Amino acid sequence: EAELGRMLGIGAVKAVESGAGLAVKDMTGSQNNDQISVKNGKVVFDSNNAGGITGGLATGQNIVVRLAVKPTPTIAKPQHTIDKVSLENKDLAAVTRRDPTIVPRVWPVAEAFTAIILLDHYMQHRAFQAMVPKK
Repeated sequence: EAELGRMLGIGAVKAVESGAGLAVKDMTGSQNNDQISVKNGKVVFDSNNAGGITGGLATGQNIVVRLAVKPTPTIAKPQHTIDKVSLENKDLAAVTRRDPTIVPRVWPVAEAFTAIILLDHYMQHRAFQAMVPKK
């Protein structure tokens, strides 16, 4: 999860949460715990508040990560700023928009970022397993 949190490095991303994310602050321990049961002969979790990762290990559930992306800062509405030379307050409105929205561009970057992290962890696991003596 900590490595997924590094998605804060993606431009315009202001928050990263996994599983139930910030909603866990309003839960009790028993509400937050992903309890396990057997259904149709298979072991399943009754919820996915952990977002598919518990104690740094994948649980087999969907890995759930949400990003919050800031709104586009370049807008036509006048905004308060300063003139650095005269040190006077000024209002400035953008004449053209060069960044209409970043959200569609964040999606594939975040998806690739997640895939790379998962592959990296899988490769680390395989390398570790190769060092464990066979019985």
